[in-house]
Amino acid sequence: MIRKLTQNDHEVVMELVGKKPAENLFIIGDIEAYGYESEYQELWGQFNDDKLIAVLLRYNNNYIPYSEQTYDVKGFAKIINSNPNPIEISGLKHLIDPLRKLINREIKEDREMYYTKCTKLNYEINRDLLQQVTYLQPSEYEENINLLRSIPEFAYGNISVESRKRAEQHKTGRTYIIRNEEGVMVSTASSTAENSQSAMIVSVGTRPGYERRGYATRCMEKLCSDLIAEGKTLCLFYDSPKAGKIYKRLGFEDIGMWTMIRYK
Repeated sequence: MIRKLTQNDHEVVMELVGKKPAENLFIIGDIEAYGYESEYQELWGQFNDDKLIAVLLRYNNNYIPYSEQTYDVKGFAKIINSNPNPIEISGLKHLIDPLRKLINREIKEDREMYYTKCTKLNYEINRDLLQQVTYLQPSEYEENINLLRSIPEFAYGNISVESRKRAEQHKTGRTYIIRNEEGVMVSTASSTAENSQSAMIVSVGTRPGYERRGYATRCMEKLCSDLIAEGKTLCLFYDSPKAGKIYKRLGFEDIGMWTMIRYK
């Protein structure tokens, strides 16, 4: 049986997803921030003999399933297919593979990425080198979004001023930036899905023409060291072996594969 979840189900939900906080970072973070019933978030659960065995989270038009066993793929697909808007499904590869076959939409983007985590950095940070790194201010949101859209891999992302405001309001994410001597915002790094246990590192990038000068590394060092100091486990995705080497040098280790599919 699949039904909508409410605050009354919170204990059993956390019992299920809390066993793997890194893998369920998005689900845990979104529940802590937005609860079970809001205009942009809702959750469903599959129960077998009154025991919760699977959950499906919708945040805006993004769906994330989680289960430790075989789940009702057709039931979750029916919920997802009922959304008339362009959608996205993401999650652990072994959970998404059977679901993708039942989503009747044309695929816009299909990515498979390494999933990594970090609990401490591999080296001591030189704080003097981080003086140019600053916390993104509301007056800089639009400029930051334009920077990201100038980078090919982020050109069609769903980052917006509204999402920046929401992250700041609910304390679910933060962004650090660095400017060069001419005052140009040249690099950025953000967190998302921040919760009491973990945070996801996202949108790490440098404006074209300013690469290989250490700007992104400085942003990452500041962001990661601040989050780790707060007791959070860090997670991030990467799909390039070159990028993987950079993150592993910082202290990230592979823990699995993550699939993300955007539909038209």
